[in-house]
Amino acid sequence: MSGLEPIDRLEFQVLIDNVTDSLSSAPSNVTLEWPALMRAGMRQMSGKCQCCANHGLALVVTASRGAHRHVVLFDAGPVDFAVEYNGTRLGIDFGNIDAVVLSHGHWDHAGGLPMAFDLIRNANGGRQIPCYLHPGMFRQRALPLPGGGMLPIREIPSPEDLAAKGALPVVTNEPQVLLDEMFFISGEIPRVTSYEQGFPGHKRLSKDGKSWEDDPLIMDERFLAVHVKGKGIAVFTACSHAGVVNVLKHAQVCFPSIPLYSVTGGFHLSGGNEKIIPESVRDIGDFGLKLIVPGHCTGWRAVNALVTAYGDRVVAPLAVGKIFAI
Repeated sequence: MSGLEPIDRLEFQVLIDNVTDSLSSAPSNVTLEWPALMRAGMRQMSGKCQCCANHGLALVVTASRGAHRHVVLFDAGPVDFAVEYNGTRLGIDFGNIDAVVLSHGHWDHAGGLPMAFDLIRNANGGRQIPCYLHPGMFRQRALPLPGGGMLPIREIPSPEDLAAKGALPVVTNEPQVLLDEMFFISGEIPRVTSYEQGFPGHKRLSKDGKSWEDDPLIMDERFLAVHVKGKGIAVFTACSHAGVVNVLKHAQVCFPSIPLYSVTGGFHLSGGNEKIIPESVRDIGDFGLKLIVPGHCTGWRAVNALVTAYGDRVVAPLAVGKIFAI
């Protein structure tokens, strides 16, 4: 994929994740939540100052090239209050966000988008910014119940809903290079491994709205990437419904002459996908990654397996408030 240009520095902060952890040690390029809160102005430790963990993911990704900087909000977590609650405590400058990327059409990544755009618009003087969306995101999804029947998953905000909040919706399934060629959004991710079969049991509403149909592959999912000069491609994958190995394989196809440096996000190796942890952990090793940052839906069993396989100098799990510098 031509068009993506190297950047000098990458930094990303965890706005929302399933986990809070300010006590575990971390590599020198990772700032834990409490020091991040102190950097944002915390002067006395209390429960009111700390962030909240929530089932979902939101990352504030900052790319710098010389004196130029761009910021992308990658997903917005499950609910409005988590965006505002954590963002306020972490001192997130929502006015600096230049674009929003929604990885796929699930509530735990999209539920906080309306609040995020309220905060962005209030902080930037009402300026509209692009929001990148896949056209397949907006049909309602559901999960099967053990005793039969379906549990509907709440629909995500529509492009029209987001436009009313100040977004400029960019609805496409084609790959995109944006913001002075600092960021890349993939197209649909090919499924090429034999064992990564998506989200077992996942359904979507039929086009006529009358029935549920199988939707394990969740083809609206995409990844975000940047090219850090002298290091390689940093990949952000929110849930890896495509399979984290498929995500990394497609990143290699998109950038065949540049090594992959890191992968960050949810690897969806919990629940029904725990059975593919051995193959996934094994094959992640084929990419020679220098940094593996699992979180959200990865699950503790997979995180433990990754650390066992690659060590804690390579594997640094996500947690709310953490800041990673590459």
